[in-house]
Amino acid sequence: MSYTHLSLGERYQIYALIGAKHSINFIARELNRSPSTISRELRRNKSLRGYRAKHANNKACDRRPNNALSIIADVWGWVTDKLKENWSPEQIAGVHAGISHMSIYRYIWRDKRQGGTLWQCLRRKGKPYRQRLTAETRGRINDRVSIHERPCIVEERSRIGDWEADTVIGQHHKQAIVTLVESKTGLLKMKRVDNKTAQQVSQAMIELLKPVRLQVKTITSDNGKEFAQHKKVKQKLFSPFFFADAYASWQRGTNENTNGLIREYLPKGCDFRQVSDNEIQDIENKLNNRPRKRLGFKTPMQAFYNIN
Repeated sequence: MSYTHLSLGERYQIYALIGAKHSINFIARELNRSPSTISRELRRNKSLRGYRAKHANNKACDRRPNNALSIIADVWGWVTDKLKENWSPEQIAGVHAGISHMSIYRYIWRDKRQGGTLWQCLRRKGKPYRQRLTAETRGRINDRVSIHERPCIVEERSRIGDWEADTVIGQHHKQAIVTLVESKTGLLKMKRVDNKTAQQVSQAMIELLKPVRLQVKTITSDNGKEFAQHKKVKQKLFSPFFFADAYASWQRGTNENTNGLIREYLPKGCDFRQVSDNEIQDIENKLNNRPRKRLGFKTPMQAFYNIN
């Protein structure tokens, strides 16, 4: 189904992307809308304080005919769209105050009884969680600094600037994606490397974090040999680099959880050689613009860049 009107969720995305200084053409591509639609939205529905999602949505609704059935259809159409973008019912309800997460779950299971597939959009799909362990022989990393020497404030997640690093591995270990997640806000940065070597991984980390270097206070990774050039990263970014304990993925919980979200788009066994850089950027944008319950249903982008 297609909907001509912009939804409230799309307006929140416009709000976040405008705040991050993206162009109208970029926003149009992200929302799969025409640039003229975005331009008209910004022109007609902005307030004296600039563009605000709820204000814009109220102005647009005031101009529409008062048709309750079409409004209900529009709301559930938007819910369906967000489920297909892998938003959870809690995230959807957190953004749309007029609907509860339990109503969305009932909507999903009713759809399943009727032969629908919305239930497949749920993250766990009813599967139990299995803790990931690795049998890789890690080897020794020279001059590593233990996580136990890291400032205690990092665990509190009370400030922006503490990053967790990891890699997502492609088919046959041929390629990898370097992932960096800011602990407090969940902001994700990701970049593909041809080989999971320490040289390529360290260079990718520097390229990803250099634009936000002033918001880099610490970096924490696991003990993978791909992080052996940690001193190079530390010197380039002027940031201390720490290593978690072996088999202690919970010490980098934000990154581990985010890698699970990435796997929704790039499942295990995926050949990263068949995935374009634009597709990787699209995944990053979608996750950074997905509201998070722990952020009061702000998106990571809104929280990191302090967009109200």
